[in-house]
Amino acid sequence: MPDALSPAVVATPASAAPDPGPAARSPFVRLTELLADLAPGKPALSLAVGEPRHAMPGFVGAVLAAHLDGFGRYPAGKGLPEFRRAASDWFARRYTLVRAPDPESEVLVLNGSREGLFFAALMARRLLSPQKRARLGDSAPAVLLPNPFYAAYGAGAEAAGCESVDLPLPADGGWLADLDALTPELLDRSVALYFASPANPQGTIAPRAYLQRLVALCQAHEVMVFADECYSEIWLGDAPPTGVLEVAGPDFAGVVAFNSLSKRSSLPGLRCGFCAGDARFIEAFADFRNVAAPQVPEPLQWVGIAALADEVHVDESRDLYKAKVDIADQVFGGHFDYQRPDGGFFLWLNVAGLRSGGLSAGEEAARRLWQREGLRTVPGGYLCRSDALGRNPGADYLRIALVQDLATTREALPRLLAGLS
Repeated sequence: MPDALSPAVVATPASAAPDPGPAARSPFVRLTELLADLAPGKPALSLAVGEPRHAMPGFVGAVLAAHLDGFGRYPAGKGLPEFRRAASDWFARRYTLVRAPDPESEVLVLNGSREGLFFAALMARRLLSPQKRARLGDSAPAVLLPNPFYAAYGAGAEAAGCESVDLPLPADGGWLADLDALTPELLDRSVALYFASPANPQGTIAPRAYLQRLVALCQAHEVMVFADECYSEIWLGDAPPTGVLEVAGPDFAGVVAFNSLSKRSSLPGLRCGFCAGDARFIEAFADFRNVAAPQVPEPLQWVGIAALADEVHVDESRDLYKAKVDIADQVFGGHFDYQRPDGGFFLWLNVAGLRSGGLSAGEEAARRLWQREGLRTVPGGYLCRSDALGRNPGADYLRIALVQDLATTREALPRLLAGLS
């Protein structure tokens, strides 16, 4: 971790930040602006967007063809009963749960996990108990965010009229939000907390003990826990990550897990996700989404049902990601503080030595790679938010998305190393 981060031990209101941050503007729009005056030095190749490029499962076309008539009907907001059952069964197989989520009252289909994560903050504020409202008093309700974080979290907090509060990283290093920052005073005025495991962009997986403590703290103060688990099936070690529902208790009180088929099944264009957890939240969320959110066409849900029932394509895709990270181990070992990520498909490189003029190190690295090698990458600072003192935990970092095929990755990563040398 850069020394500049070591004082960051207090949760920081995002409203105090000197730059708009990713909640206000897309990191990819900012990247386009950063590179606008440069021509790519070689044929362009994107390692920027986290869009899986692995082959779609072979059954997709046949399933769509078998259910084409579903495009002639408005789909139900809750999703097909068969889809909700498939999602419940998948949770029961994938995780060690006290019981499976009830497909009728504890599971919803989503138009991709991003849509659900965005709207979730609005519902959390609506569902405050009288006791929680009393504890809030005249304080502005807060939504707690990791930093780095996915932009949809902050956008949802803003839409809900809540103050975004960025949780600091531990002073002694690491990329998991410091749970010691979750003071009773902060939790009493907070309505929701977002986190991701494996995390985007740094790939950190939260240990079970960490999740247990996080959930217990939030449950004690009526803070909804929204777990973004869309990378849950891309683990790079020997064991899968713990899911939040495993530590939430038998009724999943105050906890909702969000997932999708985009990363798991390499189907980002399907826009089919799902969530499961707290029944009170799910019921209210279903009612809200019936009038405010996009529905998921039935043929796409049938593809989702087939995808959730099949693990072969998931295992094959995971093996491909592992093979690409093995290449990264060989190329970047000893460079840029490289560490093999726990999960996900991003590399998070410390390029602090490239800091130049008014640009952050990550911005300078992104410009250099585009101009020299035609490689499009994302400055880490575009995925984080600065605190009141202007410190951005991602400013010295660069995110690399390992979404291309194995041969392209084998060719691109040495180019990347050469372009930064």
